[in-house]
Amino acid sequence: MKKSLFVAVLLVSFFITDAQRAAAISVIPQPVSLVKGAGYFTLPASAVIIAPKNEEVKKMATDLAAKLSKGINKITVKEGAAVQPKSIILLLVNDKSIRKDGYRLKVTTTGVSLSANEPSGIFYGIQTLLQLFPGLIESKADVMMDDKWILPAVTIEDHPRFGWRGLMLDVSRHFFTVAQVKDYIDQMVKYKFNLLHLHLTDDQGWRIQIKSLPKLTEVGAWRVERTGTFGTLSKPQPGEAATYGGFYTQEDIKEIVKYAADRFVNILPEIDVPGHSLAAIAAYPELSCTPGEYYVSPGDRFMVWPGGGQHFYGLIDNTLCPANEKVYEFMEKVFTEVAQLFPFEYIHMGGDETARNFWEKTDAIKAMMQKENLKNLDEVQSYFVKRMEKIINSKGKKMIGWDEILDGGLAPNAAVMSWRGMKGGIEAARQGHEVVMSPTDFAYIDYMQGDAAIEPPVYATLRLKKAYQFDPLPEGIDASLVKGGQANLWTEQVYNTRHLQYMTWPRGFAIAEALWSPKEKRDWNDFARRTEQHFARLRAAEVKYAPSIYDPIVEVSKKDTATIIIKLSTEIEGLSIHYSFDNSFPDQYYPKYSMPLTVPKDAAAIKMITYRDNEPTGRMMVIPIAELKKRAGIK
Repeated sequence: MKKSLFVAVLLVSFFITDAQRAAAISVIPQPVSLVKGAGYFTLPASAVIIAPKNEEVKKMATDLAAKLSKGINKITVKEGAAVQPKSIILLLVNDKSIRKDGYRLKVTTTGVSLSANEPSGIFYGIQTLLQLFPGLIESKADVMMDDKWILPAVTIEDHPRFGWRGLMLDVSRHFFTVAQVKDYIDQMVKYKFNLLHLHLTDDQGWRIQIKSLPKLTEVGAWRVERTGTFGTLSKPQPGEAATYGGFYTQEDIKEIVKYAADRFVNILPEIDVPGHSLAAIAAYPELSCTPGEYYVSPGDRFMVWPGGGQHFYGLIDNTLCPANEKVYEFMEKVFTEVAQLFPFEYIHMGGDETARNFWEKTDAIKAMMQKENLKNLDEVQSYFVKRMEKIINSKGKKMIGWDEILDGGLAPNAAVMSWRGMKGGIEAARQGHEVVMSPTDFAYIDYMQGDAAIEPPVYATLRLKKAYQFDPLPEGIDASLVKGGQANLWTEQVYNTRHLQYMTWPRGFAIAEALWSPKEKRDWNDFARRTEQHFARLRAAEVKYAPSIYDPIVEVSKKDTATIIIKLSTEIEGLSIHYSFDNSFPDQYYPKYSMPLTVPKDAAAIKMITYRDNEPTGRMMVIPIAELKKRAGIK
């Protein structure tokens, strides 16, 4: 039997009574209104989905039928048929009480009806409907179950809070194939995301074919292969072949755009300039202010971030030269072809983290500043950004960029994507510009999800509970200018799709709810409960997720110059923490944490694990005492 053992295990995990099924409603993101009814609906073995005479909705009905046709169920689709008992009815209506992209879903003991004014509403309603079914509906294998699909009786009225509900996927640091991008789209639409921001170019690779500039992919799409920690990897050696990478042909892009559009997802392309341009400069060195030989970075340290408020600087000039007219001719060609490939109204021009230390030394930059009456390097970059906007606008598109494009004066019609906190977005909105919020402190899902002792190391930690506090609409600004928000997944340390999934889920749930659900409906404890229910759905779909919410939160402080105090807590309720200092592995019979701990003299490490109802939930965590002393500032 195909995947029989896998399905058998899942059957055990989903074996619940009909009454439990009716009560266990765990929809993410939380709908605007959800009212439980009495009883439940049992899908007949030969059920019918009735669809209107609309090709988009008929395709959705066909896809839904395929999803439900597992085990003993064989679902058929009938177009424009009369209402039948025990059927699922999809209706396009003209109902002003249903808002844009909204829907009305009603499940009774006799059938299911889903109404919307437009196909997008039907699509989002289907995602909610699928979440009402048992989690085994997500299984890729045939489900051999004796029981039928059971739905709780419920009435749901729903619509999104924001129109821009995005995820950003960095395909430059590591290349992901067309099939992998499609899979990511399939995962994100289940939670009503409607925008995929593709970060297509950076220092580590140029990923989109520009036919008029063939070296961008002949040279810029490939680098020497390295595995390890980004920023510490070794530079290319003389004569070493650049074999790692890839790019999307223009036909690939069209395929991805069409696939996304069929699922009501827009694709936002990003061409990151003038910084982060080493891959482009490796292909066309004449675009740099600084003559020299360039390479596509494999993840070596070619920039320095001093911290403490100091500006970072480049060890290599990875910027396009604002004083070089060839750069603007280059960008004209790039944006001409990009605009033709992506129907979405915006093009992202990057604009972040531009190292300017080489500009300071460049005679051409100094001459341009004098000619254009530019007072400083902020205004130099602003000059470049404004010229980018003119090019992008000439292609019939609007420009959006990271919040650094505010520095030196914002281009007249530009939208701002605020990543350095909310400050840039607030300032842009006050200037009358459209804003998308994607702040590091809530929405950077490349950050670690728990303690650095157990998570793959990267810049900082962003726990699920913190991500759930994200609100894209700060007080005191014009709400109409805040288009929405997104989570950003930079992939310096994301080498494969399994880790891609791990970093996205469950924090993607939190961002989805922040962007779709009413603010007043937000409830952390209820969200945590629903998240745990969706872990089972992810397991059924064979999607990897981070179980970090089960792991202890570790805080340390100094008692004196040699002694530290350890404080432990958990993100979610109902967990007990058990620990040891004696090098053995604790279980539920070991000491239970109840108050701050003083480390015993000569202890080498603390080991911790969480339990719920005598079952382990978290992962075994091991932290050397030397590391904890370092965190506490004890040398």
